[in-house]
Amino acid sequence: MKKKILVTGADGFIGSHLTEELVKRGYNVRAFVYYNSFNSLGWLDSSPDIVKKNIEFFSGDIRDPYGVKEAMKGCDVVLHLASLIAIPYSYHSPETYIDTNIKGTLNVLQAARELGISKVVHTSTSEVYGTAQYVPINESHPLQGQSPYSASKIGADQMALSFYRSFETPVAIIRPFNTYGPRQSARAVIPTIITQLASGKEIINLGSLSPTRDFSYINDTVNGFISIMKSKESVGEVINIGSNFEVSIGDTVKIIAEVMNKHVEIKTDDIRFRPEKSEVERLWADNQKAKKITEWEPVYCGIEGFKRGIKETTEWFSDPRNLSLYKEDVYNI
Repeated sequence: MKKKILVTGADGFIGSHLTEELVKRGYNVRAFVYYNSFNSLGWLDSSPDIVKKNIEFFSGDIRDPYGVKEAMKGCDVVLHLASLIAIPYSYHSPETYIDTNIKGTLNVLQAARELGISKVVHTSTSEVYGTAQYVPINESHPLQGQSPYSASKIGADQMALSFYRSFETPVAIIRPFNTYGPRQSARAVIPTIITQLASGKEIINLGSLSPTRDFSYINDTVNGFISIMKSKESVGEVINIGSNFEVSIGDTVKIIAEVMNKHVEIKTDDIRFRPEKSEVERLWADNQKAKKITEWEPVYCGIEGFKRGIKETTEWFSDPRNLSLYKEDVYNI
């Protein structure tokens, strides 16, 4: 009998893909979505009806401990993705990141302890490493809070590990590097590039082009979540999920333009630059621990894998029905 799984943040980019994949694999899924007066299920609104009818929806707010505990009742596993993730907005409203990312995680952990949940997979981010002090970055790399967002995620990660060490709460931490793919918010760089090009622009607005990233296609990230969820050895561990391929933002623009067969010129926009000491200049994942503990491996790896992921992403964004959901002329914080 398949376990009952709660996915927090199920209405978001990664959460919606993960929820759909769990349903397809036959799991009993409860989707925790952010309550709103529009009765929107976020990206799950666009899921096929055959998938949606097999999802139990729970509307709430991760900051509410009572609602979180109610959502977790009867579940075996919690995949905790709900968080605020936009870095520029964290400069604007840092307190909301403490409430959502740290206190929200505490709510999940406390309920997991009280309810006897068999596994919590908590979502971290490669941003907690800050600019790489060495590459590739393994899980022993020092943590550096270079933005209020990354500081809040460091706090959430440490809270999760403290519950494992203090109360033996069965927690595993997944640390995805820069996930991309269909449905991603235009606050991220790849959708920012694609939506501008797909809208017919030849001169696109971007921030710094020199930072490097380890981009992980959504399918690989989703499989990472499921692999960590299923692995007994992952309890008490922090595990990187990344492609082990480093590429600069400038070269990413060239690759996207090549895949889309577009001519492109770049205009740097001051508002899109992070403060100098806040910019993470280099990220490159060491994914050996994930391979060893979970037998997970990225499928979209190396330059060819990246181009294949970009092709699938551009095809989705280039569909007029999907492109119409984005405002390519607005800087999304």
